[in-house]
Amino acid sequence: MTEGHPAVSVVIPTYNTARYIGTALASVFAQTVQDFEVIVINDGSPDTPELERVLAPYRGRIRYIVQENAGVSAARNVGVRAARAPLIATLDSDDSWAPDYLQVQLAALAADPTLDVVYPNARIVGDHPHAGRLYMDVCPSRGPVTFEAIVTQQCNVFTSVLARRETLLRAGLYDERSRAAEDFELWVRVVASGGKIGYHRRPLVFFSKRRGSLSSDPVWMTEQGMQVYERLGRMPDLTPQQRRVVDDRRAYFRAMLALNRGKRAFFRLDAAEALPYLREANRYFRSWKLTIVCVLLRLTPKVLLNLYRWRDRLVVRTSTQF
Repeated sequence: MTEGHPAVSVVIPTYNTARYIGTALASVFAQTVQDFEVIVINDGSPDTPELERVLAPYRGRIRYIVQENAGVSAARNVGVRAARAPLIATLDSDDSWAPDYLQVQLAALAADPTLDVVYPNARIVGDHPHAGRLYMDVCPSRGPVTFEAIVTQQCNVFTSVLARRETLLRAGLYDERSRAAEDFELWVRVVASGGKIGYHRRPLVFFSKRRGSLSSDPVWMTEQGMQVYERLGRMPDLTPQQRRVVDDRRAYFRAMLALNRGKRAFFRLDAAEALPYLREANRYFRSWKLTIVCVLLRLTPKVLLNLYRWRDRLVVRTSTQF
C-alpha cells in the first residue's frame, strides 16, 4: 500500500461477506502494480466479528471504516469521499481480480486520456447457471458507451471499474436510495454530464454470482430496475430522444415485471394469479410462445410445469425456476 498520495484508491464495501473478502484482498495485494491504497467499508455488517478476524492480517495495509448499515451505494460513496488518489478502482467484496487488473486498466486510461471510466470483461464464478461464462457473453457491450447505449443495455458497464474520482463526484456519486443497479444509474449520469466511458474485452475479474442472493431473484431485480428508470425519467435536461429512450425502457421493464411475477406464480401452480400477469406482459411482447403458455396454463398447468422442468433438465441443463 502506498502512503501519502497513491495513484489508485481501491474501494471495497462489505456486508455479510467475511467468508469471501479474504480472497478479494489477496487478489488486490497480488497486483503487478502496487501504487494504491485499499479502503474497506464495513456497512454495519452482522458478521463483523468474523470479518475483523479475516481483516486482521491486513489491518496495517488497509483503511478500515465502519458505519451503520446504509446500503452498498452509501458505503461506496464513503470510500470515494475518503479516497486520497485521483483514480478509484471499485471491487465487490465477494469478487477478485486477476494479478494484472490494475496494470491493464491503468494502461487503458493512459492510452486514451479522454476516458473517465474504463471497465473490463469478467469471468463468472459461483453456483449460478452462468458460471464459467464471460460477463460480456451474458451482458454484452457493443459500440460506443453513450446515454442511449447504457439505458437500452446495449452496453452493460461492469461493476468493477477504474474511474476518475473527480468524474464520480461531478456526476453525484451513487444514488443512496438504490439497493440494486446503483452503478447503472451512476454511469447514465456520468455520460449525461459529459463523461466518457470505455471498455475492453480482457477478463480481469472473477465475478461471483450465487443462487439465493437477492440479485438472483428476477422479480426483485426488475422492481429495482423499474425504480431506477422512474428516477431517470425525472432527470432534468434530457433531450427529446433521450426521454423517448427512457420511456421505452420503462415500458419494457413494466412488461418484464409482469412476466417475472407471472412466472413466479406459475411455479407455484397458481394459474389464477399467473394468467393476468402473463397476459399483461404479452400485450407488450406479442409473443406466440407466451400466448401458447397462457392457453396451456389455463387448461393443463401441471403438464406445462412438467414440460418446463423437462426443458430445464434436458436443454438448459440447470433449474431456471425461482
